[in-house]
Parts: sequence; C-alpha cells; structure tokens
Amino acid sequence: MPLRDRALACLVALLWGLNFPATELALAHFPPLLLVALRFALLAVPTVLLVPRPQVPLRWLLGYGLGFGVLQFLFLYTAMDVGMPPGLASIVLQSSAPFTVLLGAVLLRERLTGRRAAGVLVAVAGLVGIAVHRGAADGGAPVLAVLLTLAGGLGWALGNLSSRLAAPPRPLHLVLWMTVVPPLPMAAASLLLEGPGRVATAVTTATASRTGLLALAGLAYVVVLATVVGSGLWTALLARHPSGVVAPFSMLVPVAGVSSSWLLLGDRTPLVEVALGAVVVAGVLVGAAPPRRGRSRPLLDVAAARPVSRGAGPVGRPAAPGGEPLTPASPTPPLP
Repeated sequence: MPLRDRALACLVALLWGLNFPATELALAHFPPLLLVALRFALLAVPTVLLVPRPQVPLRWLLGYGLGFGVLQFLFLYTAMDVGMPPGLASIVLQSSAPFTVLLGAVLLRERLTGRRAAGVLVAVAGLVGIAVHRGAADGGAPVLAVLLTLAGGLGWALGNLSSRLAAPPRPLHLVLWMTVVPPLPMAAASLLLEGPGRVATAVTTATASRTGLLALAGLAYVVVLATVVGSGLWTALLARHPSGVVAPFSMLVPVAGVSSSWLLLGDRTPLVEVALGAVVVAGVLVGAAPPRRGRSRPLLDVAAARPVSRGAGPVGRPAAPGGEPLTPASPTPPLP
C-alpha cells in the first residue's frame, strides 16, 4: 500500500474509534432504542431516494439488516446505557470475529482450520477474562453490560453471514440499504418499551440543553463521519488493495476507541482489561491471518477473486469492526 492509502486506513480506524465516545454522548440524552432508530432513519431516507437497490436476494438484505443493524446496536447501545464503558465496548465488540468463524463453520459448513480455531480460543479467553474481571471489580452488576455487548457481537456475526451469502456486486449499496431495515422495528420497540413520553421528551428537548446539543453532535458524527465517510473510504481501499492487506488496519479501532474515550470522556479502562483486550485482538489477528504459501500450490490473489455464482459466496473479503471486525470472508464494509 502506498503511504497515502496507509494514512487513509489509519484515518478510518480513528473515525471508527471516535464513534464510541460519540455514541456515549448521544446516549446521555436519547434512550438506546430510540437512538438506534434515529441513527438508521437518517441514512435510510436519502438511501431510498438516491441509491439503487442492491441486486441481492431480499432475504439476505433483511438478514443483514436484522443482524448487523437491529441486534448489534440494540444490544450494544443498551449495554452502554447500563454502564458499559465506551472504550471497553470497542474491545468486546471484537467478539463478532470469533462468532463469525464459529457460525460459519456450523451453519455454512466452512472449513475451520487449526489457525482459526486457535485464534477463536485465544479471543474467547480474553473476553472471558474481561467478564470475570468486571464481575470481581464491580460486584457482578456490570457483567450484564459485558454480556449485552457480546450479544451485540453475535448479532453482528449473523449479519456477516447474511452479507456473505448476499455476495453484492456493489458492497456499499448493500450497506446503505441495510439501514432501511432497522428504523421501523426499533421505533416501535422504543415506543413500546421506553414509552411515548420519554421518546417525545428526548426529541423535543434535544436543542434545549448542552447535553442535548452534544447528543445531536454525537449522532451527527455517527451518521456522517463514522458511517458515510468511514465506510466510503474503507470500500475504496478494499477496491484498490487485497483485503488481507487492508483488514489488519481495523485492529487499530479498539486502540482509538480506548484512547479517545479516555482523553475525551475520562473513561479509564483498567490496565488488566486493556491487556485482556489485547489478547482478544491478538486472537482475531491469528484467526484472520492468511494461510502460509505452499510450494506446490500457487496462492490465490484474494483481491482478484470473485464469486462465480450467487450461491458460491464471495472469496476473501474480511470485514472490519467498529464499527466490522476481522471476519474470514465478508464482502461488505463495516458500519461502526
């Protein structure tokens, strides 16, 4: 990669890392279910009007929207609302990578190599360590936040499988049209569970206080910079370079998430959890590493590989987090 593209990849990781403190600011005013609905509604309206619908089966578009859009952010935002620190959330959300590997092996009968299995075990060990430390340090209550974040990673993984089976010719179109799925069910859930009064108050008083204005700024950042700009740059990089070269830059997202949460919000993640988060990232890197080049067989250039049919699925396009984590073969850019 030329220096310019490396700088762009680092910029994307920074944009996605800053997404977590921006979400924390938004949650200070908007209830979590309403925030999910607003986040995707602001993208869904211009998408329907301006972006052609991706040429993929409807079931995979709906599956991607339900897994990645509804389940991931329903659980992630709820976790942050009940006490999950934004920096730690950026680490634990990496669980989507081992979840994707395991679900791909079970549901899609994808080959689980020894390297990937080892990476999954290392990442899971780090996640279990974080959950245990949270429980020991805080009397067990914040374990719920960790479990909710893990559930968000599982939803992300289910979305990854749907996006892989969709095999879209234009991945960014699928990412944008996925935003059409969450707004209505999440708005209905918000009205039912959070109540019409709370929803009306959050919307009508958004500009009446400093907290509300900061929440609007955080929401605008999530929609414009983290999603449109970040995903657009990531898609361009994947179009110019092999995914195995681009995808490792996504491992900078937790670093940016933890650092920015500390600098901007004073979120001090314990060093033990930072170290366990590094174990998670290491496991993801091990599992996503390409196989060693054999002497008797040429290595397939994953940048040039394309699915021969819709049923075959894409080849070698790992996604990225934070926003998506490294996954073995997801063609779509992430939406942190």
